[in-house]
Amino acid sequence: MSYQALYRVWRPQQFIDVVGQEHVTKTLQNALLQEKISHAYLFSGPRGTGKTSAAKILAKAVNCEKAPVTEPCNECSACRGITDGSIPDVIEIDAASNNGVEEIRDIRDKVKYAPNAVKYKVYIVDEVHMLSIGAFNALLKTLEEPPKHVIFILATTEPHKIPLTIISRCQRFDFKRITAQAIVGRMKLILDETGAECDGQALQIIARAAEGGMRDALSLLDQAISFSQDKVTEEDALSITGAVSQGFLNKLAKAIRARDAASGLEYLEELLFQGKDPSRFIEDFILFYRDMLLYKAAPRLEESMERVMLDEEFQQISKEMEPEELYELIEVLNKAQQEMRWTNHPRIFLEVAIVKLCQLEKSGKPAQSADINPLMQKIEQLQQELGELKKNGIMAKDDSAAAAVQKKPQRISRKGFQAPIGKVNEVLKNATKNDLIAVKSRWGEMLDRLVHNQMRSQAALLNEAEPVAASETALIVKFKYEIHCQMAMENSKFLEILANVFLELLGKKLQLVGIPDDQWQKVREDFLHNQRDGDDTEKSFSKGEEEPHVAEAVKLFGPDLIEIKE
Repeated sequence: MSYQALYRVWRPQQFIDVVGQEHVTKTLQNALLQEKISHAYLFSGPRGTGKTSAAKILAKAVNCEKAPVTEPCNECSACRGITDGSIPDVIEIDAASNNGVEEIRDIRDKVKYAPNAVKYKVYIVDEVHMLSIGAFNALLKTLEEPPKHVIFILATTEPHKIPLTIISRCQRFDFKRITAQAIVGRMKLILDETGAECDGQALQIIARAAEGGMRDALSLLDQAISFSQDKVTEEDALSITGAVSQGFLNKLAKAIRARDAASGLEYLEELLFQGKDPSRFIEDFILFYRDMLLYKAAPRLEESMERVMLDEEFQQISKEMEPEELYELIEVLNKAQQEMRWTNHPRIFLEVAIVKLCQLEKSGKPAQSADINPLMQKIEQLQQELGELKKNGIMAKDDSAAAAVQKKPQRISRKGFQAPIGKVNEVLKNATKNDLIAVKSRWGEMLDRLVHNQMRSQAALLNEAEPVAASETALIVKFKYEIHCQMAMENSKFLEILANVFLELLGKKLQLVGIPDDQWQKVREDFLHNQRDGDDTEKSFSKGEEEPHVAEAVKLFGPDLIEIKE
């Protein structure tokens, strides 16, 4: 083929071209200059970080006609022959396909023969961890005491799979992931040489998608150049990598911050319509909040960012977010990601996760501490004043006042909410079925009006509530949760607005009487026991509040076949 991929054309030919591995190349260059070449090396590290390239450069450097040198000249016959593969003394072996004992025995038998064209015979064994145990055992003695003219270079991405007896016979060099900044610098150099054009933002996206591998980065760049028209844009890079733009993540984060579930789901629908993978998106979103957390903790460590670029919009969102809120957001997304791995419908879990994020309490812990701080300051002030009174000899006549002060908070912090039984019974005496039906028929409209009156949070208290009895002047509402009942009944403004809404809808002002679910059952039974002579009262209750066995019978046989008698 006339065309070669970028990563093949721009494969490093000198140590200086091996980007991001200065700790390895510097050591090897010093060893070459001082002629302290080891008989065996082990290069380990992630894919695409330059292990095999460094091995070939080392093979050229030890056999270069100008040796000892820190860099191969790439001009002599030895360097050119090793580069194009025409010199048989530098042997590259793929251990993945040559992993048996016989192949290693063949190497062991041929290793004693002197090189033909150059000074050193070099064996480069790629993916050496794929060798079988028998093959490793066959290699042991040869690797420990090879002839003076032989150098072994072993390369692997999984060094933990190599026996320690092999590792101990080699000089080990660990190649690390290449930083995004170094990858971008290398790609800019290649683009300048090739004449292709690319946005800086697109290069950043490609570099972060490569996850520290230069080969991956150049493959993505090659693909992006082919995909684009004249210039590689940010949209081209996003399309090639499958990543989500940071502008989109910023928009979604703002919607979640504003607790706007509708906008959040709308943005998500737009994303999925573009063909983005839900699993890839949720990973990007987790990394987005992870980077935000790290940015708040250490703003200067820009290189530690996995996903984001520090634009103004991201920095503004970061200032508004509290660390506790970020912990909670990451936890919800992480749980959703785990659930998405075992389902055929990951989109559903993603949508549920977005709704959950929009329903989290805003910065719960800081708000709580902000409410407590003034109280603590007031208590300290009162303690200081009491201490001054004691010093001045001004004491209370007895400890009754102090006891009263202690008892009062106990009554305030009393656990539970007691429904007004007297009011409930009074409403039940005058309750009718028609009044209850009228209230239920307008219940949904009433909730909508509360939302329009800017009482969204108060209206949310009634989502789990149900009207169970009504008269001309009052309404009994059963709450599923006791705390919701207490919050609703203690909010006088909410009760007043609710009464006005009923006046508009029903033409009469109803007083709301709240009662928790567990208390309602007992109050209802006691009232029925005391009012057994009246049939109308029992009929005025909500049909959903029948006895459990009656409700079950209605489900089984239908309401037409059931006759209830006392």
